[in-house]
Amino acid sequence: MSKFQLKKFFKVANDLMLVFLQFFIISLHFFQWEFLPQKQIIKASTFSYFLGILIIIISLIIMLVSIKDLGRNLSPFPRPINNSNLVTTGIYRFTRHPMYYSLIFISIGVFIIKLSIYYLFLTIILALIIKIKIALEEKYLMNKFKNYLLYKNEVKV
Repeated sequence: MSKFQLKKFFKVANDLMLVFLQFFIISLHFFQWEFLPQKQIIKASTFSYFLGILIIIISLIIMLVSIKDLGRNLSPFPRPINNSNLVTTGIYRFTRHPMYYSLIFISIGVFIIKLSIYYLFLTIILALIIKIKIALEEKYLMNKFKNYLLYKNEVKV
């Protein structure tokens, strides 16, 4: 394997690992394992339950809108797909990564409902993974699309 092929392999492996970790952490939100501490930080209330549900619903709506706006450009990987276009319309006029932020806010919503250390830990880990994934994706987008830097400067978050 040449040095170029090896470098490309590690880039693909890194992308794949980030996607796997993201989906793994998301899946942990749906399972409560006995060996992991589920201790609540404070007792959940009716208010925290409804606030968490509201955050989840709003985040799901934003995620669905961003999926619709991305259309055929949608991919779970940070590297843009071949023949993709830079989407700067719809919800992407206001924020660069609405899908990623929606995932974080859904995780925050689940944490607010449960108010446990376990879900706080999942939210923090998911946010870190997505932060790394966003940085990598933006690097790929800058290399692929000449006008990405202009878009990045106009649309801050």
